[in-house]
Amino acid sequence: MNLPDDLDQLARAIIDANRYMTLGTTEPDNRPRLSPVYFTHANYQTFYWVSSPSAQHSRNVEARPSVALAIYDSTAEIGYGRCAYIDATASIVPDEELPQRCAEAFARTDPGARAFQPEELSGDARLRLYLAHATNHEVHVPGRDPSNESGIDTRRQVNP
Repeated sequence: MNLPDDLDQLARAIIDANRYMTLGTTEPDNRPRLSPVYFTHANYQTFYWVSSPSAQHSRNVEARPSVALAIYDSTAEIGYGRCAYIDATASIVPDEELPQRCAEAFARTDPGARAFQPEELSGDARLRLYLAHATNHEVHVPGRDPSNESGIDTRRQVNP
């Protein structure tokens, strides 16, 4: 199995084919915290999820907005993993931006997913809309891929 020549397209395909991402935040004692969240995206640059502001990962985002995202197919054959890695800056969506952001975040919803309305995610609501603005994208290149002369799994920067 070979990777496509266009690694930017590979990143887009990975992001489009998956519904959950691993959100990496930093705990107060600097330990990493990993949380699976259902996500949507806008133009591969802005990633959205809905979460409780009281969730530990949400409190981590509020205190330390630098996050890492990993989107991968956990069903891939051994040695042929595909992953998009995204560095980002995350935050809760302010109430005044909710109409625009909800329209963008919920423009397409998967079966079983819910398109929230701004009034459901504002003020002291139990759930809020979060976003992460991408600052860097990379893809996983398996060591088995013929284009990877090192023979060792690596990451390559992309611009999806």
